[in-house]
Parts: sequence; structure tokens; C-alpha cells
Amino acid sequence: MTLRITTLAERPEFAASLWDMPSAWPEFMLNDPVADLFYTVATTEYPEFVLVADDEAEPGRLVARGCMMPFTTKDGTLPDDGWDAVLRRGWLARTRKRQPDAVSALEITVRKDLLGSGLSAHMVAALRDNAAKHGFGELVAPVRPNQKHLEPDTPMAEYAFRTRDDGLPYDAWLRVHVRAGATVRKVAPRSMTVSGTLAEWRGWTGLPFDRSGPLHVPGALSPVHVDVAHDVAVYVEPNVWVGHPLTG
Repeated sequence: MTLRITTLAERPEFAASLWDMPSAWPEFMLNDPVADLFYTVATTEYPEFVLVADDEAEPGRLVARGCMMPFTTKDGTLPDDGWDAVLRRGWLARTRKRQPDAVSALEITVRKDLLGSGLSAHMVAALRDNAAKHGFGELVAPVRPNQKHLEPDTPMAEYAFRTRDDGLPYDAWLRVHVRAGATVRKVAPRSMTVSGTLAEWRGWTGLPFDRSGPLHVPGALSPVHVDVAHDVAVYVEPNVWVGHPLTG
């Protein structure tokens, strides 16, 4: 594959099909209400922070995308509400015309049939380059470890800092970031919150949601909390903050 990675601003023809690429995201992950602060305006307000990748042998067919967003911190402190905080603070900074002091990766999505092909590492490198081009000294990211769903009951504070014999992170996606130059900084214990009625959760997952208590849902990094009497279930996703230094 001859990979070509550009910004959406450079190749606006991808805007119409940006979200149509087949991916492996669980459906419930697409129902965080805070996401609309970025995704509904990404192609019009943030095209210079959206990366698109295609294969020169198949020009015009998206193989991967990467999204990032400038936001404001509080004296450089990375927020416990990770992903949601980036979206909320980033949009508020833009609407209130405040100067962002940080930039965060939001997602890297690879076409479903190309998972495991090494594209994600190229997208991480491209996100780093784009952050540096915009004058940032660090790219941060609330990372969603891709093997954590196999251990939903393990606290993220334990999982995030687990390493192999070679000193690299146990988790494959965290390893990609560390190999690219990142360090694991801290856990974002409430990075994303998805709540819904039991009927909504049944539609998202195909599970019965007929008992109260913690429920293991395929693809979830921690249990979903179900309350049958009140007809609601809530998922609070922990992520892992990593930081990619871009200078020095």
C-alpha cells in the first residue's frame, strides 16, 4: 500500500464520506452526547485537524482517519474527564475565542478490513506532525486501550501501567503510542459517559438488560451499571492519558 495522509482541509472531497468508512466501533460508543460538539462540525470547523488517508492504488477510497482538537487545560493539568473534557473545553474555547494551550488526539479509525495492518502507527505519526505544524509542543491523547475490554473488572489504574518483560506497555494500542515517543501520564477515570434507557441499550447491544447491577457488555472497558427499576443504564469509560512531546 502506498499510503497518502493529508488534512481534510487539503482534500475536502472526503468530507461527504468521512463517517461512512466501515469501522469496528461498538454502537454504544457512538452515543456519547458530548461527541456532537466536534463530530457534527468537524468537516466545516476543524478540517485542518482531521486527517484522511487513502491508498494511491485506490485513490478516493478512505482507509483511515484521525481527528484531533485544540482545547484549554487548567495550568497544564490533564482532566479526569478526558475525552469529554477535550470536546467540551475545545468547543468553549472556540466559541468564546480563547486561545487553546493544548491539542488532543480524539480518535484514529482504520477501515475494518485493514485492522492489524500497521496503519494506526502511521496515523499516530501523522497526528504528531500535524500538531507540531500548528505550533504545539505536545500532542496528548485520552487513549482507549484496545485489549482492556477483555478485562472489564480490572481497574484501569492497574491495567494502564502494566508492562511486558521488555518494559513496554502490556496493551497493544498503548505500545503503539509509546513506541512513537509517548509516555503514559495518568488515568482519565471518567473519560466518556454513555447513558440510555434499557430499550436503547438493547438496541445498541442486542443484550436483554433485564437485571439490575453491573453488566459486562462486549467492547466495554468496564461494566455497564443497570437499574431496571428506573429504566436506565450508564456506562462510564476510563481512558489513559498519554503525552507525545514534539520538541526538545
